[in-house]
Amino acid sequence: MQPTSHTRVLPHSEPVYTVEGAAAQRGVIKEEMVKSILLRERKHRRFVMACVTGEARLDPQSVRKYLPGNWKLLSFASAGEIHSLTGFTKGAIAPVGLPANVPIVFDEAIAHCTKVNISSGDHMAGIELDSQDLIRITNAIIAPISEK
Repeated sequence: MQPTSHTRVLPHSEPVYTVEGAAAQRGVIKEEMVKSILLRERKHRRFVMACVTGEARLDPQSVRKYLPGNWKLLSFASAGEIHSLTGFTKGAIAPVGLPANVPIVFDEAIAHCTKVNISSGDHMAGIELDSQDLIRITNAIIAPISEK
């Protein structure tokens, strides 16, 4: 990830495993947090990274509408699949540094944030950066993928 002047590491005093815990440790609001959720399509063994803001709930099936090709039913990837594909552990998934064949879809609310917080891949720190930088770095598809 190419850092900008708006990028900063936000260390935690203890490991965190929830959005609420991470927001409290980082001193930020949940609406600036980005939840990175790895989804799988079992039939073709394909994966997609779907991201929503901290207070939102992902609608996994809406993600399919915005993916190139014909994707079938999506479900949450297992902890083993997450680690095997990304090298991250469940709860510390960053939406950067993914294999090139894993599309990334961001909920449109992320594009409306000035700054966002993502996981660093470690339960002991997060990264804050400009939302537009994150979108550019990940080349994410922007779409309405949260439950309404």
